[in-house]
Amino acid sequence: MIDTHAHLDAFEDPAEVLDRARAVGVRRVVTVATSVPSARAALELCEREAGVYAALGLHPHEAGTVAKEDLAALRDLLRHPGVVAVGETGLDYYRDLAPRDRQADVFRAQRALATELGLPIVVHTRAADDDTVAALRELPTDLPVVLHCFSSSALLEPALERGWYVSFAGNVTYPKAADLRWAAARVPDDRLLAETDSPYLAPQPVRGRQNEPAHVVHTLATLADVRGEDPAVLEERIEANAAQLFALG
Repeated sequence: MIDTHAHLDAFEDPAEVLDRARAVGVRRVVTVATSVPSARAALELCEREAGVYAALGLHPHEAGTVAKEDLAALRDLLRHPGVVAVGETGLDYYRDLAPRDRQADVFRAQRALATELGLPIVVHTRAADDDTVAALRELPTDLPVVLHCFSSSALLEPALERGWYVSFAGNVTYPKAADLRWAAARVPDDRLLAETDSPYLAPQPVRGRQNEPAHVVHTLATLADVRGEDPAVLEERIEANAAQLFALG
């Protein structure tokens, strides 16, 4: 199994976290950066731990303080061989921790980096559906897009239309998330991903605890249930989707 989105740098001992993940069959993890310092930490993990890859980006919460130097540094870091995607980047109008115009500027700059470097883009969007879709429609149609931690069923139609990857986190397991399970049942086989977004959004069976990559198996179980599929078969398909998307060996 693969966890396609985790924040390993948030853990005191990432090696222990990875050991627990491997014990339940999670062999590969994409660790995600949201700033230049966390990007450097992510690359250190890639170099130190087998099966760890990196997606490097500047989160919309950080957009208010992002300078040209940060974007230049990110561009250089994205050339590391352990990097598989740009992101997470995007728009967050729910918390509005950065001015929306600055969020748009930083998102635009990272879309340009993804296009320039030919890397998939991992997108964070919250309460910003229309602006996010409009921005992503500007990308080349052959550039892979991942809607990370999918949380708005209104995004399903444009995702299906454009062939974007849809990645589900622990919130799809929550009792009140019927709309997300409805969406999960309708994502095409070759566009489905599973993630933890750890240390956040622990799945229902471990809700209230710190989330970690080992818990992606609970999200997988829910996805298999709503899709009427065998978990082992779905696991193989998600693994294959991630391998193709991120060009994993």
